[in-house]
Amino acid sequence: MKAAPFAYVRPGSLDDVLGELAGGNGKVLAGGQSLVPALAMRLGRPGTLVDITAVPELGELGVRDGGLRVGAAVRQRAVEHDPAARAVPLIGMAMPFVGHRELRSRGTVCGSLAHADPAAELPAVACCLDARIELIGPAGRRTIPATEFVTGAMSTAAGPEDLLLSVTFPAAAAGEGHGFAEIARRHGDFALAGVVTRVRVDRDGAVTGARLTGFGISDRAVTREVTPLLREAEDEHGLRPATAALAEEVVDTGGDTHGSTGYRRRLFGVLAARELSRALRRARDRRETA
Repeated sequence: MKAAPFAYVRPGSLDDVLGELAGGNGKVLAGGQSLVPALAMRLGRPGTLVDITAVPELGELGVRDGGLRVGAAVRQRAVEHDPAARAVPLIGMAMPFVGHRELRSRGTVCGSLAHADPAAELPAVACCLDARIELIGPAGRRTIPATEFVTGAMSTAAGPEDLLLSVTFPAAAAGEGHGFAEIARRHGDFALAGVVTRVRVDRDGAVTGARLTGFGISDRAVTREVTPLLREAEDEHGLRPATAALAEEVVDTGGDTHGSTGYRRRLFGVLAARELSRALRRARDRRETA
């Protein structure tokens, strides 16, 4: 199929972007890697595509106020290779699994968050790190935690006249370690199940915080604080019973031709135990470095 007719504009200022979105019949175009296929299948019929790539402030990428701020027009490939992104090691772990190199060359980080696919990597990373998402719209600017931004499959807290301005990922601190893993049919496919972990330890190596986010297992990324679980067992095999029980609670996606609910629960339980244990080891290795 071909997309339904639409107008195309490329404003050069933020005010002009908001003006084009006023009325709710516009759709933001940044990388287009998710939007264009949806238009071709006529899953969306916006009156106007509003290309935001000419707005200078939306292309900003850098570390400020203790976090990595990624503007709405910043390509995934740019984040993957920018030295500033080393402040957030989890992005470096996850980015090679986001689609394919060619898609990352056009796709944007904020676009992935706005698309809100339940099996996407970057929304899960944002939730695990408690990233902050900045929106602007008729009511002005507001900031929303990543865990509250996605409201369901392909649904977010952004309104039809809102623009996602940026996302800020907190920089890793000393004594903080991370883990990332997913299982997909082929590299670049969306995950059948995936896990993102963050663990913090004190100077003695004792666990002070542990957080886990699963993706591909529900209608959105699912985040849990799992500090008591990691304090009871630190090695992968010791964690397996607890993560298997957690899988029964959080994995509720229905089975399909790629895998049953039970299969996804097993994947999640194994990955969760492994990546929590790995994140703990990395956190202890980073006790003296920030």
